[in-house]
Amino acid sequence: RIFKESSELEVWKRTASGGYKLFASYEICAWAGELGPKFKEGDRQSPEGFYNITPALMNPNSNYYLAFNTGFPNKFDRVNGRTGSLLMVHGDCSSRGCYSMTDEAMAEIYAIVRESFKGGNATVQLQIFPFRMTLYNLARNASSEHQPFWRMLKEGYDAFETTRQVPAVV
Repeated sequence: RIFKESSELEVWKRTASGGYKLFASYEICAWAGELGPKFKEGDRQSPEGFYNITPALMNPNSNYYLAFNTGFPNKFDRVNGRTGSLLMVHGDCSSRGCYSMTDEAMAEIYAIVRESFKGGNATVQLQIFPFRMTLYNLARNASSEHQPFWRMLKEGYDAFETTRQVPAVV
């Protein structure tokens, strides 16, 4: 899970009981734009939403150390006319729309995602939020034009917080 406002990337790992437990947290070096979703190619905005990382989105030969593509645009983004490409989580601590990590942190994150695939998972869900989706934070940002979108994201956020299961997102 990524939280833009606090510049955090969390890795959650499935436990033997099937739920998820926080495994590690990393500081994001840089992300581009403001709180809110990405709308179009070249807007230098980092995306928000629910994305599925697949083995095909992994890039061990990135110009930015190691990387994986976020999967933007997802189905929701495409239906709503949102465009963009090559939006990554990568090393090298620089961003023009991506989420950039230190190389050391990216090595760990990349290895965890890679090993998840080797362990039999077909996808890894990446959840990207503007902030922790609490009622307080939504109220603090009540004047934002993104409120309807964020309230939709909050449904998935709350489902995960309550069940510790990856929410089904259409």
